[in-house]
Amino acid sequence: MTNTVNDGVWTGTWVAERLGVELDGDEGVKDLLGLALRRNPKRAHLLVSRVLGKHVPQSPAVVYGSGFALGRRVRRLLGPDAARSAVVLGYAETATGLGHCVADGLGPVPYLHSTRRPVPGADRAGGFEESHSHATTHLLLPEDPALLAGDGPLVLVDDEFSTGNTVLNTLRALHRGHPRERYVVVALADMRAPADADRLAGFAREIGARVDLVAATSGTVRLPEGVLDRGRELVARHDTGTPAVPEPSGRITRAELQWPDGLPDGGRHGFPAERRTDLEAALPAMAARLAEAVPPGTRRLLVLGSEELMYAPLRLARELEQITDAEVRFSTTTRSPVLAVDDPGYAIRTRLVFPAHDEPADGPGERFAYNVAGGGFDAVVAVVDSAGDTPALHAPDGLLAQLAAHTPHVVLTVVPSYVPGRSAPGHSAPGRSAPGHSAPGRSAPGQSPAPERPAMPPEPLRGPAFSSYAPEEVGWLLQDLSDVALEAPTEEREEAVQSGGAHYAESLPVEYQPSERYQRLFHEALQTSAARIAHAVGVVTETVLAERSPRPVLVSLARAGTPVGVLMRRWALQRHGLDLPHYAVSIVRGRGIDANALRWLAAHHDPADAVFVDGWTGKGAITRELAAAVEEFERATGITGFDPEIAVLADPGSCVRTYGTREDFLIPSACLNSTVSGLVSRTVLRADLVGPHDFHGAKYYRALAGADLSAAFLDAVSARFPEVAHAVGTAVKELAATDRTPTWAGWSAVERISGEHGIHDVNLVKPGVGETTRVLLRRVPWKVLARAGAGADLDHVRLLAEQRGVPVEEVADLPYTCVGLIHPGYTRGATGADGRAVNV
Repeated sequence: MTNTVNDGVWTGTWVAERLGVELDGDEGVKDLLGLALRRNPKRAHLLVSRVLGKHVPQSPAVVYGSGFALGRRVRRLLGPDAARSAVVLGYAETATGLGHCVADGLGPVPYLHSTRRPVPGADRAGGFEESHSHATTHLLLPEDPALLAGDGPLVLVDDEFSTGNTVLNTLRALHRGHPRERYVVVALADMRAPADADRLAGFAREIGARVDLVAATSGTVRLPEGVLDRGRELVARHDTGTPAVPEPSGRITRAELQWPDGLPDGGRHGFPAERRTDLEAALPAMAARLAEAVPPGTRRLLVLGSEELMYAPLRLARELEQITDAEVRFSTTTRSPVLAVDDPGYAIRTRLVFPAHDEPADGPGERFAYNVAGGGFDAVVAVVDSAGDTPALHAPDGLLAQLAAHTPHVVLTVVPSYVPGRSAPGHSAPGRSAPGHSAPGRSAPGQSPAPERPAMPPEPLRGPAFSSYAPEEVGWLLQDLSDVALEAPTEEREEAVQSGGAHYAESLPVEYQPSERYQRLFHEALQTSAARIAHAVGVVTETVLAERSPRPVLVSLARAGTPVGVLMRRWALQRHGLDLPHYAVSIVRGRGIDANALRWLAAHHDPADAVFVDGWTGKGAITRELAAAVEEFERATGITGFDPEIAVLADPGSCVRTYGTREDFLIPSACLNSTVSGLVSRTVLRADLVGPHDFHGAKYYRALAGADLSAAFLDAVSARFPEVAHAVGTAVKELAATDRTPTWAGWSAVERISGEHGIHDVNLVKPGVGETTRVLLRRVPWKVLARAGAGADLDHVRLLAEQRGVPVEEVADLPYTCVGLIHPGYTRGATGADGRAVNV
């Protein structure tokens, strides 16, 4: 398809010639309407509007202007006094946006649209049937019951009138409960036969009310005998089934709108006239955020609404049209099944088919986006409400994947679903809560509960905006807390953690700034151990590919696991040409893994392909933590398939089956903090910063860019891949024949050490070179136990211990190269094992 609007050819020609349908009317009727064939046994043809913003992408200014102009005509018809007391009612799903635009043109009046989505807690004020539709029942769910009970004019808006039956059904239902003296029926096109027009006039006389009709164009549709049978035959002949979906190649990102607190997302529950000012004030900033998310140089941009959610996306599109240089178009997904024929004389050239993603009350089913594929769009902004931001939206066959197969860049943005009595001022936008503010899904004192469904968490953070890693190396399933002051002195943190006054994940240690001598040690250690690390990377990666998944999704445990995940990804790419997805997620001892990160992963990948990655094991606390967290996640969400087995570079604690080595040796990435981990902090989990539907947080230390060694570490190791490849192959074969059942020897050793040294808390015993280094960098160390005869692997440990005045004791039978002991029962000034100061 090269032209989504088929300029120069009437887009009803194909149907008219084959089905014998004739469209007659005033001068503009064929400019406004085309024809297509429904896949619907009740009606063969579909009138396709070029200005509705539903099936045909159109300029937002044209779509909005068409509805607004009709509203102005209604205002002139009613006169100023009657117009002020009017209420506007639009029809789902096609006229939800059109009706709102008519209300804007009419003046400061309330707006309501019918809906096919039942909402728990929303009382039904009425309903009616649309007999020819594939989904017949319309619900009326106004938040204010008095909205439909007034005596001013009621303005009913639909996209087109073919028979007028829906209007008659509505008028009967509403007039029976709340009779009025005046009704105005509005449409883009009035295509009724004379007999149908007479029926409406007769009904008006019957109820003793005035019924006026305002339409942008009018005409008639002449249907031949047997049109339904002939239509079905045509559909059967030309319907090639669900189109094959190309492999998604476009990038999917997310943009946060910061939708105003408590502002309805549309007219499903009524849109009060006074809220229009709030929307108008917020639109420029929201559109600017979307414009920033769209790739530079975008020439042709589509804003795609979602079924009944038409007005908010339309207004955003109209703002984008005014502030960008792109050619902006607007359309919306739909429930309506329509045949697509790639012919200039047919109104629906292409269709995308995807599963419903708002868990509809009538069960799962197909949804459609027409004239998007082949439209030449450089980017698509998909706008959904939070009720539709579900795993189905993000699934491999979901809307986002379908769009990504046909456009280079897809931007998802989510409007919070408004629910009567449950959305109140003070809520942050779903998926992100500002520090110090109540998060979605959680109510602050005096507030109502949050919207009925949390938004799917946002797209991963990537470098260079977050971390110094290249964007393809890792996506961080975290929220950026770089602007929040989280650091506290080490001694103050230790006292708070050990006293029970705080959790270690609620603050960050002050980043260690290595001395020149320490940095020399790092580079020496890297030079010495790079080949050894490369060998371990190769072994663990080949084991994963052979035993876990042929195309694994690497999920590293931030942050120690992240450099290992990057190296595993590089190995798979260099040795096998596999471009593996890699994400970093947060896991917190005592709090579990980030469930929202798992939810995001399950929406985008098969959980069975997820392989959790970490740097090393100590006593196995995180191994146990992850197993318990995955079990709880499955119980709470019903999402299954994640394997809690961790793949690690080194497993000295004998806690896992998938590893590169079980030797306890120096992994230089353990020597430093953020400056070897993409300049990213340890993760943070604090209630005032991280809501129940947010990712855990972390900071990006941009100011440390001058000291960043992240790339140097990765490049030094991956440069050794070719020279270790043969040895890796041999080692993997030997490993496959080995009994790798975890013995948990590390845990037993830690329990013994804890008792021997009078600590009696395994959490204060940190076995292994990596964990000992962390103790010296982040905690208040008491002493270091070193295996007798340990050599250069402990040079950096000895230097750090010297700098902090910590004794290093050699132990003959230590199962690890070293063990770090955190000061037990710590209070500031303490030196003894009981945590109290010792008077010498």
